[in-house]
Parts: sequence; structure tokens; C-alpha cells
Amino acid sequence: MDAADLRLFADVARTGGIGKAALELNTVQSNVTARLKALEDRLGTELFERSHRGVVLTAAGHRLLPYAERVSRLLEDAKRAVHDDGRPAGPLTIGTLETTAAIRLSPFIARFVKSHPAVDLSLRTGTSRELIDQVLDRSLDGAFVCGPVDHADLQAEPVFAEELVVLTASGVSDLDELLRAGDVRIIVLRTSCGYRQIFEAWLTRRGIAGVRVLEFGTLEAIVSCVAAGLGVTLLPRALTGTMWSGRRVATHRLPDGAGQVETVFIRHRDAYATSALRAFLDMALPALADSEAAE
Repeated sequence: MDAADLRLFADVARTGGIGKAALELNTVQSNVTARLKALEDRLGTELFERSHRGVVLTAAGHRLLPYAERVSRLLEDAKRAVHDDGRPAGPLTIGTLETTAAIRLSPFIARFVKSHPAVDLSLRTGTSRELIDQVLDRSLDGAFVCGPVDHADLQAEPVFAEELVVLTASGVSDLDELLRAGDVRIIVLRTSCGYRQIFEAWLTRRGIAGVRVLEFGTLEAIVSCVAAGLGVTLLPRALTGTMWSGRRVATHRLPDGAGQVETVFIRHRDAYATSALRAFLDMALPALADSEAAE
């Protein structure tokens, strides 16, 4: 089997159509069809079921796909390794929780960009679940997520500890009383947000289930709604002393260390660590550890 044909097979499987794959590969559809047919002939089996709506993997195609994807990733890593001469340069895409970006990364990023001008750094924010999935599919070089993370394909390195606190409207002095009153609404990010999962688990342990949930896409919207008395949320305590120190919200610490959470940096265990990534981690990990000690 030819590695290039395996990569083409994986592209067709990903796009779900020969025409779509040809468009992405900047070639004609007949070329993709011929190469795919040649691969099927060499293997002695059909890899796709074809219809006017596109293509669908056969059972044999499903079995081949993980190996084809592994070959594609290995070839891409080989190319990156060949061009990596030890000087930090080129693209570097890092994922982060929005809270981590707001509290911890902003001061550090300016120093990193100034120290390594040849690195094209991109930051993507998302929930822990979203970022983990993107590291697994190699669309991120690494990410800061809510720990713990236990996955066979990922390396996770503890970076700093965070204390999460409940935010309510400023007039709330007794959190327990508010929760016992019923009709509690929690204001959170999307379902895959790690802080949301921690909050819901803590409420469940207190016997509070079936809470109403309001979802918003930004921290600004969440805190504004909390200040307006629409509900409560769970966020890092450090935010209350920086971004929203002037907002009319009250903070409530969780008992017995229930609010303690660790932020970890994850990267794919098998992915090539470029000089750009190593330079980023060499600067980021000590800087973020110092930011925790300074709180």
C-alpha cells in the first residue's frame, strides 16, 4: 500500500465524498476515483459504499481507517521534525480555558511573542471536553484544561491549583439559605465545561438536583446575569479580584476544599513536540506556577 493513497482514503472518509476530497486536495474527481479504485483492487475489497449522496465506509473501510489516519499523522510529524532545526519557529496552536486565558495567560503571552517572534502563536478557547478532543485529533499542539485528565493517549502535567467559588448577586449573604429556597438556577458555559460539572456534582451531593440551567457563551454574560440576580455560578476566585472587582457580586467559598481544582497542560503522547512548543512550555510552566504563588 502507498502512504499517499492511504492519506487520500482518509481524506475521502473524513469529507464523506469523493468530490469534496478532490476539492480539498486541489485535484480532479476522476483522479481521486481512480486512485481509490486502485487501492481497493490491491486490497481485494471495497472500502466505500457509493451512492448519489456520497460515500460511506464499508466494514473493511472502518477497520482500515485508524491505520490510515495513523500513517497520515506520522508523515506529518516526520515533515515537522525534518524542518525543525531547534530554533522556535512556525505555527503553534494552544488551547485554553477562557478563565485561564483571562487570569493567567495574558501577561505571559506578550513576553513569549517578544522572545520568539518567529513563532506564529494562536490561542483557542473552549471547554475542557472540547479542548481534550482537539488535542486528541491533533488540531491543537496542547491545551490547558481542568484536571484530572486520565487518557492513554495524553500526557498531563499539573500547572497550578485554582480555588472555585460560588458567585451570587451582591445581596446574598447566606448561600445555604439561597439553595434551600429552591428554584435555583445555575448560569454556566456549555455542557462540556469542567466547572459546570464540578458545580452540578457538588449540588447533587447536597441533595439539590434538577436545577434549572442557563447557558451563555462568554464569562462576561455569565457574571452580568449573576449580578442581575438571575442565578448563581462557579468560577475561579482569582477572577473576582481582577476582571470583575467592580461588579456587584458576592463570593461564597465551598466547604471542605470542595472548590479546589487543578489546571493541567495536556498534549498528545505520540505527537512530535516542536521547538516552538518546547519553548512555550519552558516559559509558560514557571510563569504560571509563579502566578499561583503570587495570589
